[in-house]
Amino acid sequence: MNKLNLLTASALFIPASLMAQQITPQNYKPGDYQTENPFVQQRNPFYFEGRVDWNLLKITTPSNAWEFAQRGIHFQDDLEDFTNAIADYKKSISMNSLDNGSCQLINAAPVGFGQKTNPAPCMFTVRLRLAYLLHEEDPAEAIRLFREVLQIDPLRLGVNALIGETYHSMAEHAKTEAEKHSALEKAIEAFKAELLLSPVTPLSVQLTGDEANNAHAHWAMAEIYEELGKEEDAAKELDLYIKATKWHSDTYPWRIQLAKKRIEKLHAAATTKQQQ
Repeated sequence: MNKLNLLTASALFIPASLMAQQITPQNYKPGDYQTENPFVQQRNPFYFEGRVDWNLLKITTPSNAWEFAQRGIHFQDDLEDFTNAIADYKKSISMNSLDNGSCQLINAAPVGFGQKTNPAPCMFTVRLRLAYLLHEEDPAEAIRLFREVLQIDPLRLGVNALIGETYHSMAEHAKTEAEKHSALEKAIEAFKAELLLSPVTPLSVQLTGDEANNAHAHWAMAEIYEELGKEEDAAKELDLYIKATKWHSDTYPWRIQLAKKRIEKLHAAATTKQQQ
């Protein structure tokens, strides 16, 4: 008997306890088979965070947090109706909220996980999307939502960078120098937090040859340091930017040559400042 036949035969041996629990059309209730079958996997309690074609869902009116999030994605991506997308995202979050206890942070898998998960896990996609749509008109709320995403998934890449970009934008629209300086410093903190999620270690350098990572973060930090009047720090970040692009280039490769020229100017400006 070959391996395939052995597997087929083994699947036919069902525990006697299951054989004794006869389910008939008269006493059947939805879910009975799944309840009695020990081989059925437990339900994944997390929401599917990806995009589902709204037309395929055939939902007339959303009734829960996930459905409002999906319709919001439909409004945003398919119809470019950002007003209704924002409204649906806000409704979704109100039904999946840490503030009112309608969702929870999951950081462990206790006994019964997947069967008794109440309230439901918090969703991050809807918060990311709403924050991105609000980052210009309501940057403070956008940052609050980005921080909620980090509560849900502290290791999610890109979120701290979005916080940094939002603070940088706030600095550009600040009414006072003090507000601008504060926003720029917070932007630096956010980008540093982003870099910490992908650290460069001796082992990673040995394996990949990468002396730095995340060219985008280093480029942004260089610009911010320059605005803060910290020329040497800006030059260091541009040097790290060049190292990060050594093997991976850049979406905008012309910036690599520009970075080299900026480093020279920044060193010259720092030298002049020291001599004054």
